[in-house]
Amino acid sequence: MTEHKHYGKLIGASLGPGDPDLITRRAWAALQSGARWLYPVKKAEESSYALSIVERGGIPVPADAVELVFPMTRDADILAKAWARAAVQTVELLGAGRDLVFLVEGDASTFATFGHLARVVRERVPEVEVETIPGVSSFAAAAAASGVTLAEEDETFAIIPANYGVEVIDHLLDEFDTLALLKVKPMVDEVVELLEQRDLLATSVFIEKVGSPDERIVREVASLKGEKVNYLSLLLVQNPKRVRGELRRGCRKRKEAVDVSAAAQA
Repeated sequence: MTEHKHYGKLIGASLGPGDPDLITRRAWAALQSGARWLYPVKKAEESSYALSIVERGGIPVPADAVELVFPMTRDADILAKAWARAAVQTVELLGAGRDLVFLVEGDASTFATFGHLARVVRERVPEVEVETIPGVSSFAAAAAASGVTLAEEDETFAIIPANYGVEVIDHLLDEFDTLALLKVKPMVDEVVELLEQRDLLATSVFIEKVGSPDERIVREVASLKGEKVNYLSLLLVQNPKRVRGELRRGCRKRKEAVDVSAAAQA
C-alpha cells in the first residue's frame, strides 16, 4: 500500500506596501511560525523589496529562506519557464511536510505574484492547502498618505494598470469618480497630457514607494513630465465633474417602478 505523502501548507503573507508597521498581526505570526520563507526576486541573488519590508520590521531573515525568480518581462516563453521552475521548487519544498510562507508586498490578492504561484502549485498537487493572508494595498496606503478619499457614499472607484492606455483611461474617467492608476512608470507623460486635456491635474496626486523610507508624494503632477519614475508608483485621479446616473435606493423604489410599469401596460 502506497503511503500518502503529506505536504506543508502554502501561505501567502501580505506585508503591505512598504511600512513594516502595516504588517498585520496574522502575517507577523506566520513569519515567526517556523514556516520556511519564500521571497520573490526579479533576478537571481538580487534584492527583494518584500524581504526588505520584513527586515525593516526587525525580523531576522532565516538562513534557510529561499528566493524564487520571477523576471520582469513580457516574453511568454521566459515567463512560462520561470513559473514552471518556481512551481516545481515550491512543490518540492512543500513535499518535505513543512509549511511555506511566501512574502508578498502589498496585498496578496491584488496584482500579486502569489495568486499565480498558488494556482500553478495546486494544478500540480491539488491536495496542497493554500492560505492567503490579506494586507494593506498600495493604493489604500497611498490614499491615506496623500489625504485622498477613494470613495464616499455612492461614489465609484476603479483600479487599473495604466498600461491599458490613455484611451481606456479617458473612457473610465467618465465612468468612475476616482481612478487608481497602477504601473504608471512607462505611461507618465501620456497620462499627464490626458489629465491636462481633461483639466484634472488639480485633483490628481502621484505617490511613489508608499510607506518606504523613499516615499514621495507629488501634487504638482505636471512636473513629472519627462521624469523616469520608480516602478512602485501610482496615480490617484479624481473627477469631480463626472455626471452620475440615477441610483436605485431600496426595495420600495424598485416596487414603485414595477407598479408604474404594470399600470402603464394595463
